[in-house]
Amino acid sequence: MVPGRGRKWDRIRSREKMAGIKALVGLSFSGAIGLTFLMLGCALEQYGVYWPLFVLIFYFLSPIPSFIARRLGDDSDAASSACRELAYFFTTGIVVSAFGLPIILARVAVIQWGACGLVLAGNAVIFLTILGFFLVFGRGDDFSWEQW
Repeated sequence: MVPGRGRKWDRIRSREKMAGIKALVGLSFSGAIGLTFLMLGCALEQYGVYWPLFVLIFYFLSPIPSFIARRLGDDSDAASSACRELAYFFTTGIVVSAFGLPIILARVAVIQWGACGLVLAGNAVIFLTILGFFLVFGRGDDFSWEQW
């Protein structure tokens, strides 16, 4: 064994873990920003209606089809599978519903259009955060969400 080589690989592994931790902190920060937009759309004095908080249900439901597809799908490297495609379909329906709910609430005058805009901004940030989580931690390497 070459002297010093083990320390080099330890440093590389350490950097990879730090990159994963930095990604986790960044995703947490962006999730907090998205939830802040959602809460501003509900709690500002001129809005004061908490009906848009029902989009939280969509935030929790959106990753479930992907979890199920990864669990049930085979581990082949095929470009596509029926299970994965069905999961994409259900996830797309959940995301579209999350964007549609505040628009419908604003259209029937349950909430104001300003609150609708804040909730839509929060939706965009939260769903991009969820996508980022799957892109960063869904690789199946040493620092993946499957370990949690």
